[in-house]
Amino acid sequence: MTVLDTEVLVIGSGAGGATTAARLAEAGRSVLVVEEGAWVPAEATVPFSLEEMVAKYRHRGGAAALGSPAVAYAEGSCVGGSTEINSGLWHRLPDHLAEDWRRTYAIDEFTAPTLERYAEEMEATIGVSSLPGPPPVSSAILADGATKLGWESTEFPRVFRYAPDGSGVKQTMTRTMLPRATAAGAVVQPRCRIKRLTFAGGRVTGARAVLTHDDGATETVQLRADHVFVCGGAIQSPALLQRSGIRRGIGNGLKLHPTIKVAARFPFPVDHDDVPMHRIIEFAPYLTIGGSASRRGQVALALAESGAPYQEALADWESVAVYYAAIRSEGSGRVIAVPGFEAPIVTYRLTPGDLSRLARGLIHLGEALLAAGATELYPSVIDGGVVHDVQGLGQWWDAVTPARANLMTVHLTSSIRIGENAELAGADSFGRIRNVANLRVNDASLLPEGPGVNPQAAIMTVAARNADHFLATS
Repeated sequence: MTVLDTEVLVIGSGAGGATTAARLAEAGRSVLVVEEGAWVPAEATVPFSLEEMVAKYRHRGGAAALGSPAVAYAEGSCVGGSTEINSGLWHRLPDHLAEDWRRTYAIDEFTAPTLERYAEEMEATIGVSSLPGPPPVSSAILADGATKLGWESTEFPRVFRYAPDGSGVKQTMTRTMLPRATAAGAVVQPRCRIKRLTFAGGRVTGARAVLTHDDGATETVQLRADHVFVCGGAIQSPALLQRSGIRRGIGNGLKLHPTIKVAARFPFPVDHDDVPMHRIIEFAPYLTIGGSASRRGQVALALAESGAPYQEALADWESVAVYYAAIRSEGSGRVIAVPGFEAPIVTYRLTPGDLSRLARGLIHLGEALLAAGATELYPSVIDGGVVHDVQGLGQWWDAVTPARANLMTVHLTSSIRIGENAELAGADSFGRIRNVANLRVNDASLLPEGPGVNPQAAIMTVAARNADHFLATS
């Protein structure tokens, strides 16, 4: 059996893992980053294409949290994690939410000034900026609809660097934090799946893994480390800890941002190369309206989810774009590792209030799109009815039921929450697993609740803070 030794083992290379690796390597620590997926160059596939889903998504993009209704979700499974496949929208954790979490979960050193300092540093490090010119049509539609209704909207900045000509490059982890980490001496090992962590004397000693070589051959490897950071995300991190015998406070409290969609047809062509950067925030933080990826495949899926005849709209797909309403959910879920199965079982239970907010969000989304000029609206609700005018929106109120709603999410958090309140949190204020001094988690699973927006900014902010605490105390 091959044995690999390192001072710090980082499991996972997404926003949390890459930030951890860069921080520790630049401080002089010996770091090995292992990633289950392959290293796929950011420019190797077209964003949001079928080819990208096959190359970079776990289960090729097909997974769901079981419940009534089920909620489809997507995870990245490649070097760089979900930063390689997301839209790159950046939104700092709101001060009021951070303060609420600090009090509820008893989180040490979680004040607004501390988080702001780390957020500013992350923004300067990876590059966060707004579009230098006018927005694309798909994004301007949201701003236009909000303006006509007297609602508040905003353009979210993104992890993009823009050239003078306005062209932008998304600053994924393979373009930012991972190159910093490797320049400082860290090693990144792709296609290395961790089976379980190993322990001795009350400490984690490393992990047992399966490494896949370029020719497809596999071998079992033993990874030995003085410290381990688990950074596999809100699904994979709790599953690994459970497989390794750690279950207290692990896998409970999973939070999603359930999302309901509309495929909107306009009397003019709509761009399809990017995700709109505008959001309607009139009803935030509990309800946000935005735009999704709208390539031909996504348009076809969104049209089909309505259950209505859609052939004519699909033939005119260049005039169709997909939009959504997302909520901060009262419900919660679980991640359960089952012996003998590689993938965990994920469940999620929405509350009646969640379904009510989704119905309200669907109505508001329809209002905004019609105000912006849409002529046909296809909801992701079976037999919800195609709507052509404001009067028709009323039929959607009663259509959003567990049996008829098609929901999805790309934001998963909170399955190993941080804080000194051990009744609520699975890790301490800095991600350390209780009773295992040298084992830490540093990813989306630590966020105590769903923030209501893309969580990448919060993940990287908290990960940098936790890495600095490790350096100061270990």
